[in-house]
Amino acid sequence: MGKTGFYNSKFNQRSFPITVITDHVTSDRNIGSLFRICDAFGVQELIICGVSEGLGRKGRQTSRSTENYVNHEYHGETLPKVKELQKAGYRIISLEITEESIPLHMYKVPLNEPLVLVIGDERYGVNDAILSISDDVIHVEMYGQNSSMNVVQATNAALYELTRQLH
Repeated sequence: MGKTGFYNSKFNQRSFPITVITDHVTSDRNIGSLFRICDAFGVQELIICGVSEGLGRKGRQTSRSTENYVNHEYHGETLPKVKELQKAGYRIISLEITEESIPLHMYKVPLNEPLVLVIGDERYGVNDAILSISDDVIHVEMYGQNSSMNVVQATNAALYELTRQLH
């Protein structure tokens, strides 16, 4: 069986009713990578909160031009945007380890609601005010010594599971 290179691979394009909101994710490379995985998983929109507009050189390199294809916008503060989308009927899902969070593999995605996945900065996570209004809080189970995972890798795992269930 021959291998297909990524330059000539043709994937079925599909969009899912998922909006990803970053809560003060500040690393330019992480934001560039988030554009890339949002494109890969057919995310409806990426909303970047708490950072200045635009990708820097490192973010553009990491994104591989996917910022040109992913619907996105910038906002100063996360909480007002989350409240706005919740009021508009979106289900708010925060990706954070808490005492009540649900392991990702046990989470059942509601099939008839648009979703917002809120992701936080690696150091501080999702803001407590956002966690308190979230409809659901989920986490990626980890089994090693480290108590944290790169925000992009965690988002990747979450989007895989959410889109798998919506497919």
